[in-house]
Amino acid sequence: MGLLSSTRPAQLEIIEMPSSSSTPAPPISRSKIIDSSEAEMGQEDPKKEKEQSQQGGSGKVIDAVWGEIDLSDGSGPNYRNLSWVKASVLEVKTQIGLGVLGLPAALNTLGFVPGILCILAIAIIITWSDYVVGTFKMNHPEVYTVADVGYIMFGPWGREILGFAYLLEVVATGGASFLSISVAFNAITDHATCSVVWAIIGAVAVGILSSIQTLGKISWLGWVGLVSIMSAIITLMIGVGISSKPSLAPEGVQGVDWQITTQAVAHPSFVEGINAVCIIIFAYAGTPNFFNIVGEMKNPEDFTKSVLVGQTAITTIYLVVAAVVYHYVGQYIASPALGSAGVVLKRVCYGLALPGLAVGGTLFMHVAAKYIFVRVLRNSRHLAKNTPTHYFAWYGCVILVCAVGFIIAEAIPFFNDLLSLIGALLATVICIQMEAFMWMWDNIRSPFRGTLSWNLLMAMNILFFVLGWFLMIAGTYGSVVTINDNFKSGDVGR
Repeated sequence: MGLLSSTRPAQLEIIEMPSSSSTPAPPISRSKIIDSSEAEMGQEDPKKEKEQSQQGGSGKVIDAVWGEIDLSDGSGPNYRNLSWVKASVLEVKTQIGLGVLGLPAALNTLGFVPGILCILAIAIIITWSDYVVGTFKMNHPEVYTVADVGYIMFGPWGREILGFAYLLEVVATGGASFLSISVAFNAITDHATCSVVWAIIGAVAVGILSSIQTLGKISWLGWVGLVSIMSAIITLMIGVGISSKPSLAPEGVQGVDWQITTQAVAHPSFVEGINAVCIIIFAYAGTPNFFNIVGEMKNPEDFTKSVLVGQTAITTIYLVVAAVVYHYVGQYIASPALGSAGVVLKRVCYGLALPGLAVGGTLFMHVAAKYIFVRVLRNSRHLAKNTPTHYFAWYGCVILVCAVGFIIAEAIPFFNDLLSLIGALLATVICIQMEAFMWMWDNIRSPFRGTLSWNLLMAMNILFFVLGWFLMIAGTYGSVVTINDNFKSGDVGR
């Protein structure tokens, strides 16, 4: 599956067992592998056999992460039932949210041409990173999160450090969804009650949805969230297109008292420019969750297909939204951007976006809880069986991550700036540097080493690796400067 990968993609074997068997299989750490040449010698195609088993046969999937998944008696959740279409939807919804409405502001800072070029460049880099996630998973079936990658490459310390970084990023991002839900309710109801009350309602709703056990069952929420967010975005674009003036434009006559200005090339300061680039990176920063998605796919070899479809769709959406809103609003872009078309449309847009905000938080809290859940129960029969221990551990993990996300989101007065700092410090490492190093790790001893294609791909990954470190350092500097300026100006309290 991977370009120049020296490891043959692994396929999971479905073994047929009598449905009456109640003896659990011993814990395993690797998938049971069968060579594709065996199928050529007359044995049944394992992919076909797996599909037949998941359609109601008496087979049991032996998975390197989940252990034995019994598909015959419903004794446990099926953690391997995600189709590539559903995976594409989850990949798009993991990335797209109201953060997409920060892209017009990035174009306003960078200028139209540099902004569009930055979106395209980052889309290419992240799409490559997403592709590498799939190839690494095929070569190392025991991987479920970036923490497992850290263990393979750097040992126990790598697992703990990357696991903490991953957990911090996804819990903080999930916590941000509580604040977004609170903002939406305040906009819709004109601050009918305390913001903390709305945030609690959002946290409870997200917690309930996050407790759905598998991504396959959550995938229908991905469709709901995607339609919700796209409805809000399309309504906003129509609103700014037909509006007589942006909501932030001063009163008076257009062309006399105010004028929309769009720049082909802007001249921002270094901090302004790097913060704008970070906005674009954060809009694509769903890569850590792709490990979970490929880990629950019915046919992991279809992951590349889902990535290409998902990333093409999301990049198209980003380019259209950024260009249209920036063209009609210019320098009068509101923050959040849903307020750019006036008070009434702001309420309409937030009402349309509300389900999408809840689904976005659901996906992040689900994968955060799933990370802890797998770490606690891995290599035990409780991981893939509906035992009391299974339920207690799963619901306990969901409650824990939602509670922590709510506390840090509500207790820290400069949480939005802190989220930017966390994103700058961690998102590039997990979304760019890690994947570039993963490709080098898997291909450094490839039999294709020294060929032109191998040299070009190695040079590309080294470039991405170095670029990622530059963006991390520069982005962290920009976020720290912004936080410091906000403290000095009194925008946040101590």
